[in-house]
Amino acid sequence: MTKIIDIIVAAIIQGIPLLYGATGEIITEKSGNLNLGIPGIMYVGGISGIIGGYIYEKMTPNPVTVLLILIPLLSSLLGSLLMALLYSFLTVTLKSNQNVTGLALTTFGVGIGNFFGGSLVKMMGGTGGSIALQQTGKAFRAQLPFAKSLGSVGKLFFSYGFLAYLAFVIAILAALFLNKTRAGLNLKAVGENPATADAAGINVTKYKYFATCIGGMIAGLGGLYWVMDYTDGAWTNNGFGDRGWLAIAIVIFAIWKPLLAIPSATLFGGLYILSIYIPGLTSWQKELINTLPYVVTIVVLCTVSARKKKENLPPASLGLSYFREER
Repeated sequence: MTKIIDIIVAAIIQGIPLLYGATGEIITEKSGNLNLGIPGIMYVGGISGIIGGYIYEKMTPNPVTVLLILIPLLSSLLGSLLMALLYSFLTVTLKSNQNVTGLALTTFGVGIGNFFGGSLVKMMGGTGGSIALQQTGKAFRAQLPFAKSLGSVGKLFFSYGFLAYLAFVIAILAALFLNKTRAGLNLKAVGENPATADAAGINVTKYKYFATCIGGMIAGLGGLYWVMDYTDGAWTNNGFGDRGWLAIAIVIFAIWKPLLAIPSATLFGGLYILSIYIPGLTSWQKELINTLPYVVTIVVLCTVSARKKKENLPPASLGLSYFREER
């Protein structure tokens, strides 16, 4: 039982950044924007939090715990917002190809992260070659005080930092927003048929910008969680791996529903680390098991496409630029 709980906890921890990325991308795609730049935005969200935390922690003799959390959090949101605004300007205002723009944004974001990750210490006058924000990481990883006293129950439900719980709250709020509010319904109308939405008086450009920017900031929190909670405030270039792409895969797996993204992210998190808990595997067997999230996504995509239920399909205008003069 202890081993099973350990696996579930590890799956949840691995799934948190995926949930942030998937929730952000679902909101973005509901507007009709296909943002393949999510991996780059998550990367920038992580390095932006590191930059803010490094400047505050290293330049302040006695840092305040609240600011150790607030400054990296705001820095991450700002960095992610700037990336999302760049994508929105290129695809919504300039009508550039969304696929190409998203891929370029991912390359750009990874480059920014690796540049600052490799040179931030030197730029700030330090002599070390790596970034490790121990006080900031400790603040983000702080658990509920009664978790240890509850044994297995405490470990399973109450042993995470606040960003883990925030991921679930945001996913639930995103579902409520999309399905229960007028703005959410307008957003989905823009994603399905922007010409009809425009004719009904809905500002298509505003909603596309809004969804992409909010979605980008949510995704950026996934990068912040990874560097501040999972790696305890330490930065490693290219350490985020392919989690950004897995987040996009979860959008398909969850059929564009934020509530389904919660168990989907946990499942993908478990599949991502499954090979660690299976003894005696060779290297090629581990690599084969690591492909399971993508294989499962392909199976689900084929199944959903074959059934052709409208509520399980992506927004009709996904990936397409809207030209108002053509309506």
